[in-house]
Amino acid sequence: MTRPTRRLRRRSRERRAKRVDQARRGVLFLNPRSGGGRAERLGLVDKAVELGIGTVVLSPGDDLRALAEEAVARGADVLGVAGGDGSQALVADVARLHDVAFVCVPAGTRNHFALDLGLDRDDVTGALDAFGDAVERRVDLAMVGERVFVNNASLGVYGTVIQSEGYRDAKMATAAQLLPELLGPGSEWFDLRFARPDGAIATTADVLMVSNNVYRLNTLDGFGTRTRLDAGVLGIVTVTVNRVRSLSALLSADSEGHVERYPGYGEWVVPEFEVDSGRNCSTSGSTARRTRAPTASTRFRRRTGAPTASAGGRTPTTPTV
Repeated sequence: MTRPTRRLRRRSRERRAKRVDQARRGVLFLNPRSGGGRAERLGLVDKAVELGIGTVVLSPGDDLRALAEEAVARGADVLGVAGGDGSQALVADVARLHDVAFVCVPAGTRNHFALDLGLDRDDVTGALDAFGDAVERRVDLAMVGERVFVNNASLGVYGTVIQSEGYRDAKMATAAQLLPELLGPGSEWFDLRFARPDGAIATTADVLMVSNNVYRLNTLDGFGTRTRLDAGVLGIVTVTVNRVRSLSALLSADSEGHVERYPGYGEWVVPEFEVDSGRNCSTSGSTARRTRAPTASTRFRRRTGAPTASAGGRTPTTPTV
């Protein structure tokens, strides 16, 4: 089947977008620690107050979901988050449940979700314009168990690497150090069982990534980007390494930015996905970090139709699951 061109995909997204008036009662949740204190350095609270946006500065131990629910109960019609993708996911899910608009303010460290929404990740204060007259479209969320995520969740070697000391400060160096140990001759296989596209049951994978819509993945570390956030599918990527002779081939393909050329690479899309394991596996990713997958079964689902808003060149967004 021929894939639609990027131009056609863009047009289809534009048809689903709609113009909306400014928020009557917008509320912004701000994590002052996210992104190394980025929001505070940029004076984001003062800017929000100038625009008439209600602002909640989060403290350690705050229940963000409960605060978002409380804001809706008090009449909020637009919810926004200045923080990382994990915080974005929690509040976007509340927005979905109550069918109110959601605004992503890229004040986190990586801001993958903001990138795929088409936001300028360097223009943090400009994202607040989405509380004014804006363009709204619906985007998807995804679930692992009962946990919401906006980007992806990974099992296998990536789940181990991302939780290692030093990963956040030196991602590539840490991965290069750990991969030969985790995937070299004599290393242990990951106990992961799941259905392949042909219906056969796989009994292992060294990398298993489940994403909210489909990533264009170039390297194991660089998650790539998504051309759509509203296709209503989960993207599946698996990599299985021959322990004796093909780790070097994987590292070579990865360093060249073409991990998809590695023979043990596979990708497909599904509406739901289930993984079984006899072990307590780490589920890691940009929005599902350091959680534990149950020893019996882990179920991934997609949710569609959440409203997201943005202004100017940016797009306000409403999340859907």
